Amino acid sequence: MMSLDQSSVAVDGTALRRIREEKRLTQLYVSKVVGVTTDTVSRWENNRYPTIRRENAIRLAEALEVELADIIKKDIQIQPVEKKQESRYFDKRFWLVIAVCLMVVFLAWFFISQRRVPFDAQLQARRLLPLHVAPGHELLVQLVISTEIPLKGMILKEEFPPGWQFISSDPEAASVDVATGVARWIFRNPQTLFTVYYRLAVPDDVPMDNVIAVSGELIANPEGQQFVLPVSADQRVSIRPFHWADTNANYVIDDMEILVFSELTENTSELDDEWYLVEQIWHSGSYRWDDDSYRFVPTSEEAPALIGPDIN
Repeated sequence: MMSLDQSSVAVDGTALRRIREEKRLTQLYVSKVVGVTTDTVSRWENNRYPTIRRENAIRLAEALEVELADIIKKDIQIQPVEKKQESRYFDKRFWLVIAVCLMVVFLAWFFISQRRVPFDAQLQARRLLPLHVAPGHELLVQLVISTEIPLKGMILKEEFPPGWQFISSDPEAASVDVATGVARWIFRNPQTLFTVYYRLAVPDDVPMDNVIAVSGELIANPEGQQFVLPVSADQRVSIRPFHWADTNANYVIDDMEILVFSELTENTSELDDEWYLVEQIWHSGSYRWDDDSYRFVPTSEEAPALIGPDIN
């Protein structure tokens, strides 16, 4: 059995002609009442159209002065529910397509995010500190910064013991607050690999065997999001009566140690005096620490017995 929606009905052309002729009505009259042409009425009566608009069928029944049911085919049922069912089916398909599209977008984002290298793996900062430094002497801090992505700007912030003198840096620091122990550098369009040096003066009254902490962080703004990366590696240095070039603390600066010292200081001319002292110690074979003058004294004698904490 065929079903129709509410917008159209199937008229019975044979019944239509029979009723019109019984009532002695002309096709012209019917066409005027319904608002169509006589040809259209003729096609209806000859079943040329399987369905007609519902409003035309209602006017047609009024023109013939009969009920709508008298002129429609008996095997046709008007089922308004069908349209709702079809609409529901369409809605289900629509939301199914939306769900599939959202799933595809989510999966694409997921795989892209998994393959994307984290920013902290693309920006790195490493600090190099001596193992020890003596009271009244300079501490050289070196930071190596590398980035695999271009950045428009970057800020380096270093924190050192408050009250310690900040002697100099290369490049020059943008701001230094000795009272709080904070130095900042700002870099515009930084290179992919560069080094920052700065020098601190250790006060004379810092007790031996103290452990001093130095910390810092990089602040960048990749892709419009602020990112803070702690500076890794060395963060502590001990206060001991050894020159910081003497890495194994045996009062001797050997060939390997002077080479390392040379590499660390080759890019800063402000350590020329320190280089002269280290070279003297290297030539003399050993040195000693003078408690009265807080100085390292080169000597050609055998290295003195270790003083201070046991390094073994």
